[in-house]
Amino acid sequence: MAGPVLQMRSIVKTFPGVTALSDVTLTVRQGEVHAVCGENGAGKSTLMKVLSGVHPYGSYAGDILFEGEVCRFRDIRASERRGIVIIHQELALVPYLSVAENIFLGNEHARRGLINWNDTLGHATELLRRVGLDEHPQTRVADIGVGKQQLVEIAKALSKEVRLLILDEPTAALNDEDSGKLLDLILELKNQGITSIIISHKLNEIRKAADSVTILRDGRSVGTLDVKAPGTTEERIISAMVGRDLDHRFPERTAHRPEEGAAPALEIRGWTVLHPIDRQRKVVDDVSLQVRRGEIVGIAGLMGAGRTELAMSVFGRTYGRCTGGTVLKDGREIRTRTVAEAVGHGIAYVTEDRKHYGLNLIDTVHRNISLTALHKVARRGVVDEHEERQVAEGFRTSMNIKAPTVFEPVGKLSGGNQQKVVLSKWIFAGPDVLILDEPTRGIDVGAKYEIYTVVDRLAAQGKAVVLISSELPELLGMCDRIYTMAAGRLTGEVPRAEATQEVLMRHMTRDRKNPKDEEVTR
Repeated sequence: MAGPVLQMRSIVKTFPGVTALSDVTLTVRQGEVHAVCGENGAGKSTLMKVLSGVHPYGSYAGDILFEGEVCRFRDIRASERRGIVIIHQELALVPYLSVAENIFLGNEHARRGLINWNDTLGHATELLRRVGLDEHPQTRVADIGVGKQQLVEIAKALSKEVRLLILDEPTAALNDEDSGKLLDLILELKNQGITSIIISHKLNEIRKAADSVTILRDGRSVGTLDVKAPGTTEERIISAMVGRDLDHRFPERTAHRPEEGAAPALEIRGWTVLHPIDRQRKVVDDVSLQVRRGEIVGIAGLMGAGRTELAMSVFGRTYGRCTGGTVLKDGREIRTRTVAEAVGHGIAYVTEDRKHYGLNLIDTVHRNISLTALHKVARRGVVDEHEERQVAEGFRTSMNIKAPTVFEPVGKLSGGNQQKVVLSKWIFAGPDVLILDEPTRGIDVGAKYEIYTVVDRLAAQGKAVVLISSELPELLGMCDRIYTMAAGRLTGEVPRAEATQEVLMRHMTRDRKNPKDEEVTR
């Protein structure tokens, strides 16, 4: 067995009022793919930022040994000179520069201040071929998909003669196909002798790509497991992550029985939406669905099926151009032409992109929570700060938001806790209908269960919930009924008792060329 290429010993990292890492130890062998997992806030990203020099030497306690030598990185450039390169979850690419310019940004092929473009483009082409991309190196990054952008980041790392590649949630924003390609590339780099560390919440990906996994819990390392060993099951990893056995991944749920004669809380009829730029293309095509009070209704579909576009267009026409259809609330037609109108009718939308559309990252927890319903904490147009704080404290307790105080900037919270703030914000608004778009994307198993419990509790209170998710087990575990979509059209409606992954996938992959030939399963 190869010896260790990296050893991190007794790492301690504190922030004001918070101990992020406490006596963490990590050992990575030469040439392996090593996973690091743990709940949101466990310290995974902080540990990698210590390793890569984002948190410089002197701001933490403990030792880092790389290839047998003690390393004291003062900044990220120092770690890159040693061959340690980190790719953050938020990609560090400039969208309006070319692929080649991004690959060599800050590391240009230049002489006397002049860039040698022949060398730049030639070397970029070679690196792109190495990561399996056939894009022209002069293509703008803004003109390629997120999956390809992730590969550009890896090409950028290879240009720096990487020996230890760190990937923080590399597949969080990718579909299944792009995720598979990325994992295959990581395994290919392993064959080329490059050691990798992957931070991931997706246990199936860890089992596919990793050789070993180190688990962090509450800022401490609780153990390292051999992924290929027979006893290393997902249940064992989860138990180590959360500190307890999870007998169930989802709350126990009794199938909803609609009140006889009651109108649906939300009904959409004949909804059609055109692409915001290509007005000839229908992204939502004659969709009709309904959800009743106390019901959790899922929407399943592959990338490009039109699920998010449907949700955003219903919620204040925030996507595309609606050319037909009606929205009914409790049997009465309503208008949702603006976000204010939608909120006024008791509809809430939890976006899949919490960082850009769901939160004000530079503002505090308490300000974000009160944002959708300031009138509830205001007197004569002036916000009562004491009441605003009390409301936020209540949600911090009930939602188990891990933050030192409600005055903590939301941008400093982990992904799972940010998602709890988004949910708190909309729950405070008091909606009757909640549309949840990928509500557990990028968060760990323990935080997922907490969010599932909140969603289940809201349905039990009589709220109507629409759950959009790319994770079929999530839909199967949470929903009373599941609609499927493909190419902007509904292709099926499956009750809980009949729903399986195979049944859903069959509906999600129906013939998209002739959707009108398909009967919607009822």
